[in-house]
Amino acid sequence: MIVVRARSAGFCWGVERAIDIARDFANKGRRPVYTDGPLIHNSQMMDKLQAEGIREVGDFQSSADLNLDTNKDENAVLVVRAHGISPERRKYLKSIDIDFKDATCPDVGSVAGKIRLHAKKGYTTVIFGDKKHPEVIGLMGYTEGNGHPIQTIEDIDALPELGDKVVMVSQTTMFTHDFEELSEHLRKKYPETVVFDTICGATKDRQGDIAVLFNEKVEAFVVIGGNHSANTCKLALLARKTNLPTFHIETAKEIDPVEMSRFRKVGVTAGASTPEFLINEVCDQLAVIDHDPA
Repeated sequence: MIVVRARSAGFCWGVERAIDIARDFANKGRRPVYTDGPLIHNSQMMDKLQAEGIREVGDFQSSADLNLDTNKDENAVLVVRAHGISPERRKYLKSIDIDFKDATCPDVGSVAGKIRLHAKKGYTTVIFGDKKHPEVIGLMGYTEGNGHPIQTIEDIDALPELGDKVVMVSQTTMFTHDFEELSEHLRKKYPETVVFDTICGATKDRQGDIAVLFNEKVEAFVVIGGNHSANTCKLALLARKTNLPTFHIETAKEIDPVEMSRFRKVGVTAGASTPEFLINEVCDQLAVIDHDPA
């Protein structure tokens, strides 16, 4: 089988940066390294990090109180993951008697800065994103209580009157074409809306590579990443829109050699939380499958 790997497959730089920050503390003996929620949405990588002294505490949405023994863990450090947190959460975490390190992705930090700047000027913020996703939860904290997460045209139509000052941003991992459609719809009602396309470059590259693989005449897609990883699920959805067979898997163990032997050429991509070793395992296993057109 011919395996074509997307150039953008795997860690985005924000996730890689957060992991490097946590590992740097662990390698210098600052253990345990606590992370407020899972540092990365990949259970296999979390297992590796835990073996290195990096431990997840709290919950996925960074909302739970942390039960830490600060006397016992006087050498520990608490790391904020790439998704970022709200100002209220930051205040709470800093109130815990433990060293604090912010590993928020700078791209997410830039979105928060835009929201904060406009909120202080009296703007209402509209955020294209999943209201239950930790990034959106964190960004909502910068709206000064005047923010609205939306995902559909129907969500926009159901909004209350927003006033004369409206600013729109996006969760960094959303679909570009959806953002364009929704921002255009919002502007029909609020023509002076200030729109910032805050979908990150890594996400756009990842989405664009689906088209690149399709143009290379792949016969199926394999998308690697956690089933709870938002950006990986979006990649799988985008791949399915090509009408090619699409397989969303977490590890090489989920590959069915008989099923995959139907294809001569397969495109492989992966979410921003998928480590290199998992991508290599999948590509290696696919490459040894003999094509059987029957």
